[in-house]
Amino acid sequence: MSGILILCTHNSARSVLAEGMLNHWAQRLGRPVQAYSAGSAPSGRVNPFALQALAQAGVDTAGLRSKSWDEFAQADAPPLRVVITVCDSAAGETCPLWPGSPLRMHWGYADPSRAPEAERAQAFELTRQAIAYRMLQLVQLPLDQLDDAALRAELARIAAS
Repeated sequence: MSGILILCTHNSARSVLAEGMLNHWAQRLGRPVQAYSAGSAPSGRVNPFALQALAQAGVDTAGLRSKSWDEFAQADAPPLRVVITVCDSAAGETCPLWPGSPLRMHWGYADPSRAPEAERAQAFELTRQAIAYRMLQLVQLPLDQLDDAALRAELARIAAS
């Protein structure tokens, strides 16, 4: 099982959308991938627009919660192969040392929660779609067969798409 951790500072929107979509694709395609999300300063709640966008796409939102990245820096944390930041502020932060030294990659997305209120639901849906596209490409990689250099190259290719 390949563990993928997706980070955003508050772990309330983009990282949760990514966790939900990656786990959704992994389950639908029978792939040995487990996504997690976390933040350096978690808000303690998942943005309701994120939950709505996932639910409307048929993604199970049970168990999604805003959590600290400290949970994944512990010795007993699930093993991680990749850590992906999805917001610019998280990409610039000094992250903890993750057990196993997973690969790090940045896939930035604009914050949909900053859209004008009348456009916010649409902004979340468009962000979910953009994230879903990359997560689908990620889940289709033969993660257990790629060495770190090959995986880094594939992650960079996906980032450019």
